[in-house]
Amino acid sequence: MSDLHPSIVALVSLAANIASNHPKQGLCQIDRLKTYGVSKSQIDAVIEIARHIRDEAAQSLDAQFDAELATRFAPSARVQLASIAIATPADGVCCTPTPSGQSCC
Repeated sequence: MSDLHPSIVALVSLAANIASNHPKQGLCQIDRLKTYGVSKSQIDAVIEIARHIRDEAAQSLDAQFDAELATRFAPSARVQLASIAIATPADGVCCTPTPSGQSCC
């Protein structure tokens, strides 16, 4: 098994910190990435993808919460909710592209 290059580890760490809403936000990784020669445009792409994944997760959780909330106030709403499209990727799609068109898959 080969070790990952430190720049890859730093990019993954940055993305994970952003996507998880970590209080440190991965800012300590930025200086490391600069010393490894990773360009600002590459760092920006990783940040955009991480934020997109974070936002998709939040939207999905909110939609699930809203659906459950509706069923608690109107038990018959369970049938109605099945026909409502929730803002999540289609079946078989791992994710949607970011606003600038970056793929997160």
